[in-house]
Amino acid sequence: MAGFNVYTEMYWRGEHAKTVLLINGALSTTGAFGQTVKYLEPYFNLILFDLPFAGKSREHNVLGRVVTKEDEVRIILGLIEHFQVNSLLSVSWGGVSAMLALSESPASVERAIISSFSPVINEAMRDYLDNGQAYLAARDKRKIGSLLNDTVGKYLPRLFKLYNFKHLISLAEHEYKQIEFHIEQVRELSAKNYVERFAQIKIPVLFVNGERDEYTTAEDARQFARYVVNSHFVVVPGAGHFLDLESKSAWLASREAALSFLGGEVAVSEYTRLSPSLV
Repeated sequence: MAGFNVYTEMYWRGEHAKTVLLINGALSTTGAFGQTVKYLEPYFNLILFDLPFAGKSREHNVLGRVVTKEDEVRIILGLIEHFQVNSLLSVSWGGVSAMLALSESPASVERAIISSFSPVINEAMRDYLDNGQAYLAARDKRKIGSLLNDTVGKYLPRLFKLYNFKHLISLAEHEYKQIEFHIEQVRELSAKNYVERFAQIKIPVLFVNGERDEYTTAEDARQFARYVVNSHFVVVPGAGHFLDLESKSAWLASREAALSFLGGEVAVSEYTRLSPSLV
């Protein structure tokens, strides 16, 4: 798929159910959607995947170069076509590739939820990126491991912070290079006219942001209304950047927003968990 092998996981209810594709943030894996799956799986077919450089896709790819945003878009469009996806749900910087894919108007997609993302690189985010670049250049793994937990992840439970730290200090060299490349692409968000391309999106899009998220703020996210004609907005009370991972109340609010927007209140039969696969 787009020249790569992509590991996928499916939660399948049947052809009668709508299908939702979940799109990770930077360097995250399918495991990051553990809490999201809990409230979506009773109502929808779910497709989760790892990008070629991450998680369980990594062992199936020989990466001689970094994976670009355009590569990610081609992968997403390929998954949409393969599984006839009806909705997208992205988190954090996964919103860039998700919205670029939506700007291509894939025929089966009816609506999308873009979580913890904004079209603005504000001062807090710029400082986060500056520190990330400095720690990466020095390959200071402990500072790399602590940065996320001290900033965008500061409201996460201790167990999640411990997992993040262990994950980030144990990445392969090509993954650190991927992060460096990712930061450079993020900084060029406006220069590459990504935001202007979002104006091609015509389907309903719900933007969900945490009330306490100072990196992708709810106020900044509302600027998407200038570009996406059918924009809707929800603020999760008391939540930071990682929304449903942070607390039970944030989980409940995220669940309510997602099911209301995606139409998940329709009763359906018990789901069946299928085996992971490669596509």
